[in-house]
Amino acid sequence: MAYFQYRARNSQGSMVSGGLEAVNLDAAASELLGRGFTPIDIKAARGKVKENQPRAPGEPMRKSGGKSKKKSLDLNADAFDSLNEALQRRKITDNDKIIFARQMQSLTKAGMPLDRALKGLQASSKNPGFKKVLIDIQHSLESGQNLSTAMGHHPKIFSRLFLSLVDVGENTGRLDLAFEQIVRYLELEKNTKKQVKSATRYPSFVMITIAVALAVITYFVIPAFSDTFARLGAELPLETRILIGVSDFVVQWWQFLIGGALALFFGFKAWKSSDSGSLIWDEKKIHIPLAGGVVEKVALARFARTFSMVMKAGVPIVHGMGVVASTVGNRFVAKRILKMREGISRGESLYNTAVSADMFSNLVLQMIAVGEESGTIDQLMEDVADFYDAEVEYELKRLGEAIEPILIMIIAGMVLILALGVFLPIWDLSSAASR
Repeated sequence: MAYFQYRARNSQGSMVSGGLEAVNLDAAASELLGRGFTPIDIKAARGKVKENQPRAPGEPMRKSGGKSKKKSLDLNADAFDSLNEALQRRKITDNDKIIFARQMQSLTKAGMPLDRALKGLQASSKNPGFKKVLIDIQHSLESGQNLSTAMGHHPKIFSRLFLSLVDVGENTGRLDLAFEQIVRYLELEKNTKKQVKSATRYPSFVMITIAVALAVITYFVIPAFSDTFARLGAELPLETRILIGVSDFVVQWWQFLIGGALALFFGFKAWKSSDSGSLIWDEKKIHIPLAGGVVEKVALARFARTFSMVMKAGVPIVHGMGVVASTVGNRFVAKRILKMREGISRGESLYNTAVSADMFSNLVLQMIAVGEESGTIDQLMEDVADFYDAEVEYELKRLGEAIEPILIMIIAGMVLILALGVFLPIWDLSSAASR
């Protein structure tokens, strides 16, 4: 048996509080409901709590010599709970959503009511932020809303695709299949992100290291050599004078350089967050040398996979296109998908709108045409997604192979500049001294 502290409202609507002993959180809530109380907050107690009758906040307490001490302990416990909650607060990740969807699939397949399923997930959730989301969803369900509407109150956590599949699952009575599709989609998305991060981690680390090394050499090393050369009064080659000039400029104006770099960085982020800026940037990303192909194929793989899912789930194609456009992660590609939706709503075929979008290769267009004629567009679009996934994997491998020689050339160029600008004058002075 465990011990719980609770706050609840009685039949008159007054706030009451107390403690009780129960097997688990659900049993504690059932016990309170049986007493005629509406639970507001139930949490596990740190030690044994004396089971008592609830007391209204305005009701005077019985006199006790340890009143002030008890109040102090309560304040310390509340402060500790607040600190502990702040330390445990973390971002809701894809793993949290995958675990939630997988557990919901198992629970709904077993026929468990949604409110009981959500209560069980709240008890097992290790993320306090996601636990609050689950509590809010449960309260929305208890107020009469359906699951997709309740989850729609948190658009930053649950995407339109997530909500659309849940809505279709509720309407068809196969919520377990909807969550099964969601799990598969989230796991594929997680794998794609992992591949992209893995391919970009090494070059990013090397570029940061090079930038730090250049900053240290420019600010600390070159000024030391500059003082030495000035004392010797030797005539310096052009490369050395350029390096010393750049170093003097950085040393004198480094505050303004850092401020300007930060202003450019935050200005670029603000521009990229705007509607017009994000559209332009997403279009330019597709044409970046080496990396542009990866960006485009990732977006097209998401389109094909998501479109296959919404078709299998029975979402109307016009509505499904809007859902797909919101999941590709690229506004330029999303704009073309919305144009496809406009063409389909006018009565055009999916193949003709795909040709007009000018996004797909001839092989993919042929697969779309065959799928549309045979009525197996959902299965063939899944094959298209697999095709693009394989293309993304190949592009990422090729990107890593292409970046390595570029990084080697950058490092070699940096060494050459230092050799010509710093060490060459030293060699000249050593040769002159030995004569």
